Amino acid sequence: MPNYKVIYFDIRGRAELIRLIFAHAGQKFEDSRIVPEEWLKLKPTTPFGQVPALQIDGKMYAQTIAIANYLAREFGLYGKTSLDALEIDQIVCLIQDFLNATLKAKREEDETKKADLLKKYVEEEVPKYLGFLEGLLKKNGTGYFVGSGTTLADIAVYDFIFNLNENHSGVLETFPLIKGHKEKIASLPNIKAYLDVRKPTPY
Repeated sequence: MPNYKVIYFDIRGRAELIRLIFAHAGQKFEDSRIVPEEWLKLKPTTPFGQVPALQIDGKMYAQTIAIANYLAREFGLYGKTSLDALEIDQIVCLIQDFLNATLKAKREEDETKKADLLKKYVEEEVPKYLGFLEGLLKKNGTGYFVGSGTTLADIAVYDFIFNLNENHSGVLETFPLIKGHKEKIASLPNIKAYLDVRKPTPY
């Protein structure tokens, strides 16, 4: 197997999906967590001046979803057919839309506007996206989003929902399938082993 090195800050953030994929696959990787001082020196060496980045045998690659898609194909988490892959991709893209809605509210600097955006986010955006995901789980009927086993879609949803639930406790109570899915993925042996020793860092 290649030598893998994940480069990111000492937070979960956008690199956590990549770490979770490695964990589920049982694949060893170097988890390089940089400090701001190191980043200034490292930044010019990255493909696009940003992290997370993944080194494979010393060559560096960027963009979280591109990396996640590659690893999913390598580790058998991308379904069995091209249509499976399409379904997985649409869910991963949906999570990115959900994330963008989250960041829009959190990054607003005007406190009055921020309060309004957060209220709208919790009351409108959260139930909308959770409704989409609940419907997809119900339609598939296996407890997984695509097929009858864990795919990239499940890990991507788990990672986002974990953060959502941490910041807005109780939002899953009216979405029992999503709540059950979160518990299912967290209990997968390799994921559980990773979570048991994961540092309590912010998103």
